[in-house]
Amino acid sequence: MQILVWVFEVLFISSLVGVFPLSLAETTSPGVCSEADRAALLAFKAKIVKDTTGILSSWIGRDCCGGDWEAVQCNPAGRVTTLALQGPVKDSSMYMKGTLSSSLGSLPFLQVLVISGMKLITGPIPDSFSKLTRLTQLVLEDNSLQGNVPSGLGLLSHLQTLSLAGNHLKGPVPPSLGNLRNLGMINLGRNSLSGPIPASLKNLHLLQSFDLSFNSLSGLIPEFIGQFRNITFIDLSNNQLSAHLPIAMFNLVSLSYLSLSHNQLTGTIPEQVGNLKSLTSLSLSSNKFIGHIPASISRLQNLWSLNLSRNGFSDPLPDVSNRGIPSLLSIDLSFNNLSLGTVPKWITDRQLSDVNLAGCKLRGSLPRFTRPDSLSSIDLSNNFLTGSISTFFTKMTSLQKVKLSNNLLKFDLSELKVPDGISSIDLHSNQVCGSLSSILNNRTSSFLEVIDVSNNLISGTIPEFSEGLNLKELNIGSNKIAGQIPSSISNLIELERLDVSRNLITGTIPMSLGRLANLHWLDLSINRLTGRIPTSLLGIKSMRHASFRANRLCGEIPQGRPYNIFPASAYAHNLCLCGKPMPPCRGNKQETSQ
Repeated sequence: MQILVWVFEVLFISSLVGVFPLSLAETTSPGVCSEADRAALLAFKAKIVKDTTGILSSWIGRDCCGGDWEAVQCNPAGRVTTLALQGPVKDSSMYMKGTLSSSLGSLPFLQVLVISGMKLITGPIPDSFSKLTRLTQLVLEDNSLQGNVPSGLGLLSHLQTLSLAGNHLKGPVPPSLGNLRNLGMINLGRNSLSGPIPASLKNLHLLQSFDLSFNSLSGLIPEFIGQFRNITFIDLSNNQLSAHLPIAMFNLVSLSYLSLSHNQLTGTIPEQVGNLKSLTSLSLSSNKFIGHIPASISRLQNLWSLNLSRNGFSDPLPDVSNRGIPSLLSIDLSFNNLSLGTVPKWITDRQLSDVNLAGCKLRGSLPRFTRPDSLSSIDLSNNFLTGSISTFFTKMTSLQKVKLSNNLLKFDLSELKVPDGISSIDLHSNQVCGSLSSILNNRTSSFLEVIDVSNNLISGTIPEFSEGLNLKELNIGSNKIAGQIPSSISNLIELERLDVSRNLITGTIPMSLGRLANLHWLDLSINRLTGRIPTSLLGIKSMRHASFRANRLCGEIPQGRPYNIFPASAYAHNLCLCGKPMPPCRGNKQETSQ
Protein backbone atom coordinates (compact mmCIF):
# COMPACT_ATOMS: atom_id res chain seq x y z
CA MET A 1 0.00 0.00 0.00
CA GLN A 2 2.88 2.39 0.74
CA ILE A 3 4.17 1.78 -2.80
CA LEU A 4 0.72 2.72 -4.11
CA VAL A 5 0.77 5.97 -2.11
CA TRP A 6 4.22 6.78 -3.48
CA VAL A 7 3.07 6.19 -7.06
CA PHE A 8 0.10 8.53 -6.64
CA GLU A 9 2.24 11.30 -5.19
CA VAL A 10 5.02 10.97 -7.75
CA LEU A 11 2.48 11.13 -10.57
CA PHE A 12 0.93 14.23 -9.03
CA ILE A 13 4.22 16.07 -8.56
CA SER A 14 5.35 15.10 -12.05
CA SER A 15 2.19 16.69 -13.46
CA LEU A 16 3.18 20.09 -12.12
CA VAL A 17 5.04 21.76 -14.95
CA GLY A 18 8.43 23.09 -13.99
CA VAL A 19 8.49 21.81 -10.45
CA PHE A 20 12.02 20.46 -10.66
CA PRO A 21 13.74 21.77 -13.84
CA LEU A 22 16.12 19.16 -15.16
CA SER A 23 18.91 21.34 -16.47
CA LEU A 24 19.94 24.91 -17.00
CA ALA A 25 19.87 24.24 -20.72
CA GLU A 26 16.09 24.39 -20.54
CA THR A 27 16.13 28.03 -19.38
CA THR A 28 17.45 31.27 -20.73
CA SER A 29 21.17 31.62 -20.01
CA PRO A 30 21.50 33.07 -16.49
CA GLY A 31 23.47 36.15 -15.59
CA VAL A 32 26.25 36.41 -13.05
CA CYS A 33 25.17 35.35 -9.58
CA SER A 34 23.90 38.06 -7.25
CA GLU A 35 26.38 38.56 -4.40
CA ALA A 36 23.53 38.68 -1.88
CA ASP A 37 22.12 35.36 -3.14
CA ARG A 38 25.58 33.78 -3.11
CA ALA A 39 26.06 34.87 0.51
CA ALA A 40 22.66 33.42 1.48
CA LEU A 41 23.56 30.05 -0.07
CA LEU A 42 26.96 29.97 1.61
CA ALA A 43 25.31 30.76 4.96
CA PHE A 44 23.06 27.72 4.40
CA LYS A 45 26.12 25.60 3.54
CA ALA A 46 27.83 26.75 6.75
CA LYS A 47 24.97 25.33 8.84
CA ILE A 48 25.44 21.88 7.27
CA VAL A 49 28.20 20.25 9.30
CA LYS A 50 28.34 17.05 7.26
CA ASP A 51 27.33 16.31 3.67
CA THR A 52 27.85 12.77 2.40
CA THR A 53 25.94 13.53 -0.82
CA GLY A 54 28.83 15.68 -2.06
CA ILE A 55 26.42 18.24 -3.48
CA LEU A 56 27.61 21.19 -1.41
CA SER A 57 31.27 20.52 -2.28
CA SER A 58 30.46 21.98 -5.72
CA TRP A 59 29.52 25.31 -4.13
CA ILE A 60 32.83 27.08 -4.73
CA GLY A 61 33.83 30.06 -6.83
CA ARG A 62 32.18 33.45 -7.26
CA ASP A 63 29.38 32.56 -9.70
CA CYS A 64 26.58 30.45 -8.19
CA CYS A 65 24.63 30.76 -11.46
CA GLY A 66 27.23 29.45 -13.89
CA GLY A 67 26.07 25.85 -13.68
CA ASP A 68 28.85 24.58 -11.43
CA TRP A 69 26.87 24.95 -8.19
CA GLU A 70 24.89 21.74 -8.12
CA ALA A 71 21.13 22.02 -7.35
CA VAL A 72 21.10 25.80 -7.94
CA GLN A 73 19.37 27.53 -10.85
CA CYS A 74 19.01 31.21 -11.64
CA ASN A 75 17.09 33.61 -13.84
CA PRO A 76 18.73 35.78 -16.57
CA ALA A 77 19.28 38.54 -14.01
CA GLY A 78 21.47 36.28 -11.88
CA ARG A 79 18.96 35.77 -9.08
CA VAL A 80 18.52 32.29 -7.60
CA THR A 81 15.11 30.83 -8.50
CA THR A 82 15.58 27.14 -7.64
CA LEU A 83 17.32 25.25 -4.87
CA ALA A 84 16.60 21.54 -5.24
CA LEU A 85 18.52 19.23 -2.88
CA GLN A 86 17.11 15.73 -3.15
CA GLY A 87 18.66 12.74 -1.41
CA PRO A 88 17.82 9.05 -1.87
CA VAL A 89 15.52 8.18 1.04
CA LYS A 90 16.47 4.48 1.18
CA ASP A 91 20.24 4.99 1.08
CA SER A 92 21.21 5.64 4.71
CA SER A 93 24.75 6.57 3.73
CA MET A 94 23.60 9.65 1.80
CA TYR A 95 22.55 12.54 4.03
CA MET A 96 23.19 16.06 5.23
CA LYS A 97 23.62 16.82 8.92
CA GLY A 98 22.93 20.26 10.31
CA THR A 99 20.12 22.80 10.48
CA LEU A 100 18.23 25.02 8.04
CA SER A 101 19.72 28.49 7.92
CA SER A 102 17.35 31.44 8.12
CA SER A 103 19.50 32.94 5.34
CA LEU A 104 17.43 31.04 2.78
CA GLY A 105 14.66 33.52 3.54
CA SER A 106 16.90 36.14 1.91
CA LEU A 107 16.49 34.67 -1.58
CA PRO A 108 13.62 36.92 -2.74
CA PHE A 109 13.37 35.43 -6.24
CA LEU A 110 13.24 31.81 -5.11
CA GLN A 111 10.36 29.89 -6.70
CA VAL A 112 11.31 26.29 -5.93
CA LEU A 113 12.80 25.17 -2.61
CA VAL A 114 13.34 21.43 -2.25
CA ILE A 115 15.41 19.97 0.59
CA SER A 116 14.24 16.38 0.85
CA GLY A 117 15.60 12.99 1.83
CA MET A 118 18.53 14.50 3.74
CA LYS A 119 17.56 12.59 6.91
CA LEU A 120 19.68 14.42 9.52
CA ILE A 121 18.76 18.07 8.99
CA THR A 122 17.25 19.03 12.34
CA GLY A 123 15.94 22.11 14.10
CA PRO A 124 12.93 24.27 13.20
CA ILE A 125 11.68 25.52 9.87
CA PRO A 126 12.93 29.14 9.93
CA ASP A 127 10.29 31.84 10.24
CA SER A 128 12.21 33.74 7.55
CA PHE A 129 10.77 31.36 4.95
CA SER A 130 7.59 33.46 5.15
CA LYS A 131 9.47 36.12 3.15
CA LEU A 132 9.79 33.85 0.10
CA THR A 133 6.68 35.34 -1.49
CA ARG A 134 7.50 34.10 -5.03
CA LEU A 135 7.71 30.49 -3.86
CA THR A 136 5.50 28.01 -5.76
CA GLN A 137 7.01 24.74 -4.50
CA LEU A 138 8.16 24.10 -0.91
CA VAL A 139 9.27 20.52 -0.26
CA LEU A 140 11.11 19.76 3.00
CA GLU A 141 10.21 16.09 3.38
CA ASP A 142 12.14 13.16 4.90
CA ASN A 143 14.48 15.14 7.11
CA SER A 144 14.44 15.41 10.92
CA LEU A 145 12.94 18.87 11.28
CA GLN A 146 11.38 19.76 14.65
CA GLY A 147 9.08 22.32 16.18
CA ASN A 148 5.79 23.63 14.86
CA VAL A 149 4.70 24.26 11.29
CA PRO A 150 5.31 28.05 11.03
CA SER A 151 2.08 29.99 10.64
CA GLY A 152 4.00 32.40 8.42
CA LEU A 153 3.90 29.86 5.60
CA GLY A 154 0.34 31.05 5.10
CA LEU A 155 1.80 34.24 3.57
CA LEU A 156 3.20 32.34 0.57
CA SER A 157 0.20 33.07 -1.63
CA HIS A 158 1.72 31.63 -4.83
CA LEU A 159 2.45 28.25 -3.28
CA GLN A 160 1.17 25.30 -5.32
CA THR A 161 2.96 22.42 -3.56
CA LEU A 162 3.64 22.16 0.18
CA SER A 163 5.23 18.98 1.54
CA LEU A 164 6.72 18.78 5.03
CA ALA A 165 6.19 15.02 5.34
CA GLY A 166 8.51 12.65 7.18
CA ASN A 167 9.86 14.94 9.88
CA HIS A 168 9.32 15.38 13.64
CA LEU A 169 6.99 18.36 13.49
CA LYS A 170 4.44 18.76 16.27
CA GLY A 171 1.62 21.05 17.32
CA PRO A 172 -1.45 21.98 15.30
CA VAL A 173 -1.92 22.38 11.58
CA PRO A 174 -1.82 26.19 11.41
CA PRO A 175 -5.14 27.71 10.25
CA SER A 176 -3.11 30.21 8.18
CA LEU A 177 -2.50 27.49 5.60
CA GLY A 178 -6.08 28.12 4.51
CA ASN A 179 -4.80 31.30 2.86
CA LEU A 180 -2.87 29.29 0.27
CA ARG A 181 -5.63 29.40 -2.34
CA ASN A 182 -3.36 28.25 -5.17
CA LEU A 183 -2.33 25.08 -3.36
CA GLY A 184 -2.75 21.91 -5.40
CA MET A 185 -0.88 19.55 -3.07
CA ILE A 186 -0.41 19.53 0.70
CA ASN A 187 1.45 16.72 2.45
CA LEU A 188 2.09 17.00 6.20
CA GLY A 189 2.13 13.24 6.72
CA ARG A 190 4.48 11.22 8.94
CA ASN A 191 4.91 13.83 11.66
CA SER A 192 3.47 14.27 15.18
CA LEU A 193 0.86 16.93 14.47
CA SER A 194 -2.14 17.11 16.78
CA GLY A 195 -5.49 18.84 17.12
CA PRO A 196 -8.28 19.08 14.55
CA ILE A 197 -8.14 19.63 10.81
CA PRO A 198 -8.61 23.43 10.72
CA ALA A 199 -11.82 24.77 9.19
CA SER A 200 -9.83 27.37 7.23
CA LEU A 201 -8.62 24.65 4.84
CA LYS A 202 -12.04 24.84 3.19
CA ASN A 203 -10.57 27.69 1.10
CA LEU A 204 -8.21 25.33 -0.76
CA HIS A 205 -10.55 24.91 -3.73
CA LEU A 206 -7.77 23.90 -6.15
CA LEU A 207 -6.53 21.05 -3.96
CA GLN A 208 -5.79 17.82 -5.82
CA SER A 209 -3.74 15.90 -3.22
CA PHE A 210 -4.39 16.02 0.56
CA ASP A 211 -2.16 13.94 2.87
CA LEU A 212 -2.18 14.31 6.66
CA SER A 213 -1.50 10.63 7.37
CA PHE A 214 0.57 9.24 10.26
CA ASN A 215 -0.01 12.04 12.75
CA SER A 216 -2.10 12.37 15.93
CA LEU A 217 -4.91 14.50 14.52
CA SER A 218 -8.27 14.25 16.27
CA GLY A 219 -11.84 15.42 15.83
CA LEU A 220 -14.06 14.98 12.79
CA ILE A 221 -13.35 14.63 9.11
CA PRO A 222 -14.72 18.03 8.08
CA GLU A 223 -17.77 18.27 5.85
CA PHE A 224 -16.01 20.85 3.64
CA ILE A 225 -13.78 18.11 2.22
CA GLY A 226 -16.68 17.45 -0.15
CA GLN A 227 -16.04 20.87 -1.76
CA PHE A 228 -12.65 19.85 -3.19
CA ARG A 229 -14.00 19.13 -6.66
CA ASN A 230 -10.58 18.63 -8.25
CA ILE A 231 -9.20 16.32 -5.60
CA THR A 232 -7.84 12.93 -6.65
CA PHE A 233 -5.88 11.81 -3.55
CA ILE A 234 -6.89 11.83 0.14
CA ASP A 235 -4.88 10.09 2.86
CA LEU A 236 -5.91 10.77 6.46
CA SER A 237 -4.88 7.34 7.72
CA ASN A 238 -3.14 6.61 11.03
CA ASN A 239 -4.61 9.42 13.09
CA GLN A 240 -7.23 9.64 15.84
CA LEU A 241 -10.11 10.96 13.76
CA SER A 242 -13.57 9.95 14.99
CA ALA A 243 -17.33 10.06 14.32
CA HIS A 244 -19.16 9.29 11.05
CA LEU A 245 -17.98 9.80 7.50
CA PRO A 246 -19.25 13.10 6.04
CA ILE A 247 -21.80 12.38 3.30
CA ALA A 248 -20.41 15.25 1.22
CA MET A 249 -17.17 13.30 0.74
CA PHE A 250 -19.00 10.93 -1.57
CA ASN A 251 -19.63 13.70 -4.12
CA LEU A 252 -15.95 13.73 -5.12
CA VAL A 253 -16.30 12.23 -8.57
CA SER A 254 -12.60 12.79 -9.42
CA LEU A 255 -11.31 11.07 -6.27
CA SER A 256 -9.00 8.18 -7.16
CA TYR A 257 -7.36 7.25 -3.85
CA LEU A 258 -9.01 7.34 -0.39
CA SER A 259 -7.37 6.01 2.77
CA LEU A 260 -8.94 6.60 6.19
CA SER A 261 -7.51 3.47 7.82
CA HIS A 262 -6.28 3.28 11.44
CA ASN A 263 -8.56 5.90 12.95
CA GLN A 264 -11.55 5.74 15.30
CA LEU A 265 -14.28 6.30 12.73
CA THR A 266 -17.74 4.93 13.45
CA GLY A 267 -21.09 4.37 11.77
CA THR A 268 -21.72 2.72 8.43
CA ILE A 269 -20.46 3.13 4.90
CA PRO A 270 -23.22 5.12 3.16
CA GLU A 271 -24.78 3.87 -0.07
CA GLN A 272 -23.39 7.02 -1.72
CA VAL A 273 -19.97 5.35 -1.85
CA GLY A 274 -21.07 4.10 -5.26
CA ASN A 275 -20.87 7.71 -6.54
CA LEU A 276 -17.06 7.72 -6.36
CA LYS A 277 -16.80 6.63 -9.99
CA SER A 278 -13.07 7.42 -10.32
CA LEU A 279 -12.02 5.55 -7.19
CA THR A 280 -9.23 3.03 -7.70
CA SER A 281 -8.19 2.40 -4.07
CA LEU A 282 -10.35 2.45 -0.92
CA SER A 283 -8.95 1.65 2.54
CA LEU A 284 -11.12 1.98 5.65
CA SER A 285 -9.31 -0.68 7.71
CA SER A 286 -8.83 -0.61 11.48
CA ASN A 287 -11.75 1.62 12.43
CA LYS A 288 -15.04 0.99 14.24
CA PHE A 289 -17.42 0.76 11.28
CA ILE A 290 -20.47 -1.48 11.62
CA GLY A 291 -23.40 -2.63 9.51
CA HIS A 292 -23.42 -4.14 6.05
CA ILE A 293 -20.99 -3.42 3.24
CA PRO A 294 -23.29 -1.54 0.83
CA ALA A 295 -24.29 -3.15 -2.47
CA SER A 296 -23.51 0.14 -4.24
CA ILE A 297 -19.83 -0.68 -3.91
CA SER A 298 -20.30 -2.95 -6.93
CA ARG A 299 -20.76 0.21 -9.06
CA LEU A 300 -17.13 1.23 -8.58
CA GLN A 301 -15.94 0.33 -12.06
CA ASN A 302 -12.34 1.46 -11.55
CA LEU A 303 -11.75 0.09 -8.06
CA TRP A 304 -8.82 -2.32 -7.92
CA SER A 305 -7.91 -2.24 -4.20
CA LEU A 306 -10.53 -2.64 -1.42
CA ASN A 307 -9.48 -2.90 2.23
CA LEU A 308 -12.25 -2.98 4.85
CA SER A 309 -10.41 -5.17 7.37
CA ARG A 310 -10.51 -4.89 11.18
CA ASN A 311 -13.89 -3.28 11.61
CA GLY A 312 -17.29 -4.55 12.74
CA PHE A 313 -18.94 -5.21 9.38
CA SER A 314 -21.52 -8.00 9.50
CA ASP A 315 -23.29 -10.41 7.16
CA PRO A 316 -24.45 -10.63 4.52
CA LEU A 317 -21.87 -9.55 1.97
CA PRO A 318 -23.30 -7.72 -1.04
CA ASP A 319 -24.26 -9.94 -3.96
CA VAL A 320 -21.78 -8.71 -6.54
CA SER A 321 -22.48 -9.73 -10.12
CA ASN A 322 -19.84 -10.77 -12.64
CA ARG A 323 -19.85 -7.22 -13.99
CA GLY A 324 -19.60 -5.56 -10.55
CA ILE A 325 -16.24 -4.09 -9.50
CA PRO A 326 -14.70 -5.33 -12.78
CA SER A 327 -11.23 -3.89 -12.06
CA LEU A 328 -10.83 -5.47 -8.63
CA LEU A 329 -7.38 -6.99 -8.00
CA SER A 330 -6.97 -6.84 -4.21
CA ILE A 331 -9.56 -7.44 -1.46
CA ASP A 332 -9.19 -7.52 2.33
CA LEU A 333 -12.23 -8.25 4.51
CA SER A 334 -10.24 -9.76 7.40
CA PHE A 335 -11.26 -9.58 11.06
CA ASN A 336 -14.80 -8.25 10.90
CA ASN A 337 -17.98 -9.87 12.23
CA LEU A 338 -18.44 -11.89 9.07
CA SER A 339 -19.41 -15.56 9.09
CA LEU A 340 -18.80 -16.42 5.46
CA GLY A 341 -18.66 -20.21 5.71
CA THR A 342 -17.22 -20.44 2.22
CA VAL A 343 -15.47 -17.90 0.02
CA PRO A 344 -18.08 -16.19 -2.21
CA LYS A 345 -17.96 -17.07 -5.90
CA TRP A 346 -17.58 -13.41 -6.86
CA ILE A 347 -14.19 -13.61 -5.15
CA THR A 348 -13.03 -17.11 -6.20
CA ASP A 349 -14.08 -16.60 -9.84
CA ARG A 350 -12.14 -13.36 -10.36
CA GLN A 351 -8.64 -12.71 -11.59
CA LEU A 352 -7.35 -11.36 -8.26
CA SER A 353 -3.78 -10.79 -7.06
CA ASP A 354 -4.42 -10.46 -3.30
CA VAL A 355 -7.12 -12.21 -1.26
CA ASN A 356 -7.25 -11.55 2.50
CA LEU A 357 -10.10 -13.21 4.38
CA ALA A 358 -8.52 -13.86 7.78
CA GLY A 359 -10.95 -14.31 10.66
CA CYS A 360 -14.03 -14.58 8.42
CA LYS A 361 -15.22 -17.90 9.92
CA LEU A 362 -14.47 -19.92 6.81
CA ARG A 363 -15.11 -23.65 7.19
CA GLY A 364 -14.50 -26.84 5.26
CA SER A 365 -11.80 -27.42 2.70
CA LEU A 366 -9.47 -24.82 1.25
CA PRO A 367 -11.19 -22.84 -1.54
CA ARG A 368 -10.57 -23.39 -5.24
CA PHE A 369 -9.82 -20.30 -7.30
CA THR A 370 -10.85 -20.16 -10.96
CA ARG A 371 -7.77 -18.07 -11.86
CA PRO A 372 -5.06 -19.33 -9.48
CA ASP A 373 -2.26 -18.16 -11.76
CA SER A 374 -3.01 -14.49 -10.97
CA LEU A 375 -2.73 -14.81 -7.17
CA SER A 376 0.36 -13.30 -5.54
CA SER A 377 -0.81 -13.17 -1.90
CA ILE A 378 -3.36 -15.20 0.11
CA ASP A 379 -4.31 -14.81 3.77
CA LEU A 380 -6.94 -17.27 5.02
CA SER A 381 -5.61 -17.42 8.59
CA ASN A 382 -7.70 -17.54 11.78
CA ASN A 383 -10.52 -19.58 10.29
CA PHE A 384 -11.80 -23.16 10.67
CA LEU A 385 -10.44 -24.64 7.45
CA THR A 386 -9.80 -28.37 7.51
CA GLY A 387 -8.33 -31.15 5.43
CA SER A 388 -5.26 -31.44 3.26
CA ILE A 389 -3.23 -28.95 1.26
CA SER A 390 -1.90 -31.25 -1.47
CA THR A 391 -3.66 -29.64 -4.46
CA PHE A 392 -4.22 -26.12 -3.11
CA PHE A 393 -1.16 -24.55 -4.74
CA THR A 394 -1.69 -26.17 -8.14
CA LYS A 395 -1.22 -23.59 -10.93
CA MET A 396 -0.54 -20.75 -8.44
CA THR A 397 2.53 -19.83 -10.46
CA SER A 398 2.65 -16.19 -9.30
CA LEU A 399 2.15 -16.82 -5.59
CA GLN A 400 4.63 -15.01 -3.32
CA LYS A 401 3.01 -15.02 0.14
CA VAL A 402 0.62 -17.47 1.79
CA LYS A 403 -0.78 -17.34 5.31
CA LEU A 404 -2.93 -20.28 6.47
CA SER A 405 -2.12 -20.11 10.19
CA ASN A 406 -4.61 -20.76 13.01
CA ASN A 407 -6.80 -23.23 11.15
CA LEU A 408 -7.52 -26.96 11.51
CA LEU A 409 -5.43 -28.12 8.57
CA LYS A 410 -4.07 -31.63 8.92
CA PHE A 411 -1.39 -32.86 6.52
CA ASP A 412 2.18 -34.07 6.25
CA LEU A 413 4.84 -31.58 5.14
CA SER A 414 5.73 -33.97 2.32
CA GLU A 415 2.39 -33.02 0.71
CA LEU A 416 3.35 -29.35 0.57
CA LYS A 417 4.17 -28.44 -3.03
CA VAL A 418 4.70 -24.69 -3.16
CA PRO A 419 5.47 -22.56 -6.24
CA ASP A 420 9.13 -21.83 -6.95
CA GLY A 421 8.76 -18.06 -6.51
CA ILE A 422 7.15 -18.10 -3.08
CA SER A 423 8.81 -15.85 -0.49
CA SER A 424 6.70 -16.36 2.66
CA ILE A 425 4.91 -19.44 4.10
CA ASP A 426 2.98 -19.17 7.38
CA LEU A 427 1.34 -22.38 8.57
CA HIS A 428 1.63 -21.91 12.31
CA SER A 429 -1.00 -23.29 14.71
CA ASN A 430 -2.45 -26.11 12.65
CA GLN A 431 -2.05 -29.90 12.86
CA VAL A 432 0.85 -30.24 10.43
CA CYS A 433 3.12 -33.26 10.89
CA GLY A 434 6.13 -34.70 9.14
CA SER A 435 9.76 -33.64 8.88
CA LEU A 436 11.34 -30.26 8.14
CA SER A 437 13.50 -31.90 5.50
CA SER A 438 10.43 -31.91 3.23
CA ILE A 439 10.56 -28.11 2.93
CA LEU A 440 14.21 -27.38 3.84
CA ASN A 441 16.51 -29.22 1.46
CA ASN A 442 18.79 -28.62 -1.52
CA ARG A 443 15.71 -27.93 -3.67
CA THR A 444 14.44 -25.10 -1.46
CA SER A 445 13.99 -21.93 -3.51
CA SER A 446 16.38 -19.03 -2.98
CA PHE A 447 13.31 -16.75 -3.11
CA LEU A 448 12.00 -18.16 0.18
CA GLU A 449 12.52 -15.63 3.01
CA VAL A 450 9.98 -16.56 5.72
CA ILE A 451 8.96 -19.97 7.09
CA ASP A 452 6.66 -20.19 10.11
CA VAL A 453 5.50 -23.71 10.97
CA SER A 454 5.43 -23.18 14.74
CA ASN A 455 2.84 -24.76 17.04
CA ASN A 456 2.25 -27.88 14.98
CA LEU A 457 3.10 -31.58 15.29
CA ILE A 458 6.34 -31.61 13.31
CA SER A 459 8.93 -34.18 14.36
CA GLY A 460 12.32 -35.41 13.16
CA THR A 461 15.43 -33.26 13.27
CA ILE A 462 16.58 -29.89 11.94
CA PRO A 463 18.10 -30.62 8.50
CA GLU A 464 21.44 -29.35 7.26
CA PHE A 465 21.28 -25.95 5.55
CA SER A 466 22.85 -25.62 2.15
CA GLU A 467 24.47 -22.46 0.82
CA GLY A 468 22.43 -20.07 -1.27
CA LEU A 469 19.34 -19.92 0.94
CA ASN A 470 18.02 -16.42 1.67
CA LEU A 471 15.84 -17.14 4.70
CA LYS A 472 15.27 -14.11 6.91
CA GLU A 473 12.83 -15.68 9.37
CA LEU A 474 12.67 -19.31 10.52
CA ASN A 475 10.13 -20.17 13.22
CA ILE A 476 9.83 -23.86 14.09
CA GLY A 477 8.93 -23.38 17.74
CA SER A 478 6.39 -25.47 19.69
CA ASN A 479 6.78 -28.74 17.81
CA LYS A 480 8.35 -32.14 18.58
CA ILE A 481 11.65 -31.58 16.83
CA ALA A 482 14.64 -33.42 18.32
CA GLY A 483 18.34 -33.71 17.51
CA GLN A 484 20.89 -30.91 17.39
CA ILE A 485 21.10 -27.49 15.80
CA PRO A 486 23.41 -28.13 12.80
CA SER A 487 26.56 -26.03 12.50
CA SER A 488 25.47 -25.35 8.90
CA ILE A 489 22.98 -22.86 10.39
CA SER A 490 25.73 -20.36 9.56
CA ASN A 491 24.83 -20.75 5.87
CA LEU A 492 21.64 -18.75 6.55
CA ILE A 493 23.58 -15.52 6.22
CA GLU A 494 20.44 -13.38 5.73
CA LEU A 495 18.68 -14.74 8.85
CA GLU A 496 17.18 -12.06 11.10
CA ARG A 497 14.84 -14.09 13.30
CA LEU A 498 15.31 -17.66 14.59
CA ASP A 499 12.86 -19.39 16.93
CA VAL A 500 13.37 -23.07 17.82
CA SER A 501 11.79 -22.82 21.29
CA ARG A 502 9.60 -25.47 22.94
CA ASN A 503 11.04 -28.51 21.20
CA LEU A 504 13.21 -31.47 22.20
CA ILE A 505 16.50 -30.16 20.84
CA THR A 506 19.70 -31.49 22.44
CA GLY A 507 23.42 -30.93 22.11
CA THR A 508 25.28 -27.65 22.34
CA ILE A 509 24.63 -24.24 20.81
CA PRO A 510 26.89 -24.23 17.71
CA MET A 511 29.71 -21.66 17.66
CA SER A 512 28.81 -21.00 14.01
CA LEU A 513 25.60 -19.28 15.13
CA GLY A 514 27.79 -16.25 15.83
CA ARG A 515 28.35 -15.78 12.10
CA LEU A 516 24.74 -14.70 11.54
CA ALA A 517 25.51 -10.98 11.54
CA ASN A 518 21.93 -9.91 10.73
CA LEU A 519 20.26 -11.88 13.54
CA HIS A 520 18.23 -9.68 15.92
CA TRP A 521 15.80 -12.22 17.45
CA LEU A 522 16.92 -15.57 18.89
CA ASP A 523 14.77 -17.93 20.97
CA LEU A 524 16.29 -21.25 22.05
CA SER A 525 14.18 -21.56 25.20
CA ILE A 526 12.52 -24.70 26.63
CA ASN A 527 14.70 -27.34 25.00
CA ARG A 528 17.40 -29.73 26.26
CA LEU A 529 20.49 -27.80 25.20
CA THR A 530 23.69 -28.39 27.17
CA GLY A 531 27.13 -26.81 27.43
CA ARG A 532 27.89 -23.10 27.37
CA ILE A 533 26.45 -20.10 25.56
CA PRO A 534 29.21 -19.52 22.98
CA THR A 535 31.08 -16.22 23.16
CA SER A 536 30.91 -16.10 19.36
CA LEU A 537 27.43 -14.62 19.79
CA LEU A 538 29.10 -11.38 20.90
CA GLY A 539 29.90 -10.89 17.21
CA ILE A 540 26.22 -10.37 16.41
CA LYS A 541 25.89 -6.61 16.83
CA SER A 542 22.25 -6.43 15.73
CA MET A 543 20.84 -8.72 18.48
CA ARG A 544 17.81 -7.18 20.22
CA HIS A 545 16.16 -10.20 21.86
CA ALA A 546 17.51 -13.55 23.00
CA SER A 547 16.15 -16.25 25.30
CA PHE A 548 18.07 -19.27 26.56
CA ARG A 549 15.78 -20.12 29.50
CA ALA A 550 14.70 -23.60 30.55
CA ASN A 551 17.57 -25.62 29.08
CA ARG A 552 20.53 -27.42 30.69
CA LEU A 553 23.14 -24.75 30.00
CA CYS A 554 26.08 -24.03 32.29
CA GLY A 555 29.01 -21.64 32.53
CA GLU A 556 29.52 -17.91 32.17
CA ILE A 557 27.09 -15.85 30.12
CA PRO A 558 29.00 -13.91 27.41
CA GLN A 559 30.00 -10.71 29.20
CA GLY A 560 29.29 -8.06 26.64
CA ARG A 561 26.30 -6.16 25.36
CA PRO A 562 23.53 -7.00 24.93
CA TYR A 563 23.83 -10.40 26.66
CA ASN A 564 24.90 -9.00 30.03
CA ILE A 565 22.00 -6.54 30.10
CA PHE A 566 19.19 -8.85 28.98
CA PRO A 567 16.77 -9.61 31.84
CA ALA A 568 17.66 -12.53 34.10
CA SER A 569 14.50 -14.29 32.91
CA ALA A 570 16.24 -14.86 29.55
CA TYR A 571 18.64 -17.26 31.36
CA ALA A 572 16.43 -18.67 34.13
CA HIS A 573 15.86 -22.39 34.77
CA ASN A 574 19.19 -23.69 33.50
CA LEU A 575 21.77 -25.83 35.32
CA CYS A 576 24.43 -23.35 36.30
CA LEU A 577 24.58 -20.19 34.18
CA CYS A 578 26.42 -17.35 35.89
CA GLY A 579 27.70 -13.86 35.26
CA LYS A 580 25.64 -10.76 34.61
CA PRO A 581 22.67 -10.55 34.73
CA MET A 582 22.78 -13.77 36.80
CA PRO A 583 24.80 -14.12 40.01
CA PRO A 584 28.62 -13.97 39.70
CA CYS A 585 30.46 -17.12 38.70
CA ARG A 586 32.13 -18.90 41.63
CA GLY A 587 35.82 -18.22 41.89
CA ASN A 588 35.59 -15.02 39.83
CA LYS A 589 36.56 -11.69 41.28
CA GLN A 590 33.80 -9.15 41.66
CA GLU A 591 32.53 -8.38 38.18
CA THR A 592 33.08 -4.93 36.83
CA SER A 593 30.29 -3.11 35.04
CA GLN A 594 30.40 -3.21 31.27
